[in-house]
Amino acid sequence: MNISISAITDVGHERENNEDAFAICPDLARPDWSKTSTQGYVKLSDSGALLIVADGMGGPNAGEVASALAIDNIKDAFSKQDDISEQPSEEAARKLISQAIVQADDAINKQMFVAPETAGMGTTIVVCWLRADKAHIAWCGDSRCYAYSKDKGLRPLTKDHSYVQELVDRGELTEEEAYTHPDNNIITRGLGDFDNSVAPDFVTAEVTSGDSLLLCSDGLCGYCTNDEIEAILNQCHTDTPCCANKLVKLALDAGGQDNICVAVVTLLDDDDVPHESKFKTFFKNIFG
Repeated sequence: MNISISAITDVGHERENNEDAFAICPDLARPDWSKTSTQGYVKLSDSGALLIVADGMGGPNAGEVASALAIDNIKDAFSKQDDISEQPSEEAARKLISQAIVQADDAINKQMFVAPETAGMGTTIVVCWLRADKAHIAWCGDSRCYAYSKDKGLRPLTKDHSYVQELVDRGELTEEEAYTHPDNNIITRGLGDFDNSVAPDFVTAEVTSGDSLLLCSDGLCGYCTNDEIEAILNQCHTDTPCCANKLVKLALDAGGQDNICVAVVTLLDDDDVPHESKFKTFFKNIFG
């Protein structure tokens, strides 16, 4: 299987600083976290690929600290795994991702202790570990992971940890009412809370050629409907740089009232990879 990944973040129209953050690693066997795109399709290794999106909270110079700490500690937790190439069971994957998120939460709480000016900071998190035909996903808060395919359309894989989602679950709000509810920015779980142990949820989804996964902060899904997001993926999901940029533009055109962060990965069999990507891979293998 081949993958193409692209990620981008934007401060939006109304914020002065960007508290969103992301990290992608196309191959955990050879960790390189500096990329924002694979620049075409690359082979999915046995170790898999990792995508992370975090949405910091806490105001200037605090929310961005929390999201950066979360990203750095999850990267660190995965980089220290000696047997990363072994195919994990669902339970083993759950344990590894959950431990990484707990490590990130501990780091944020310790930072607030030693730097009181950051008290009250926190972050959402969504992590996707893509291995062979499975995507292992864990999250806290309202940053989301969607699956997309031409035949099934856009499907949420995560459920928000939020006040309005609890109202929906109790039958007190419809999904449409929740989207425009004045309290739809109140989350009920996150990283950076001394009073509660971090409790990520976890799901494993099967993926196949032609599928895409979208990770995003609520700067996208809080201002753009699922139908609008699906329409962009319908247009260009196999061209992940174009897709990521169009999703950010969609959020900006909707007002851009929040920071925006998206990460898109698409899987294709060898026969489905665009010719230009095959040439890029060929020359990269020859010339490095």
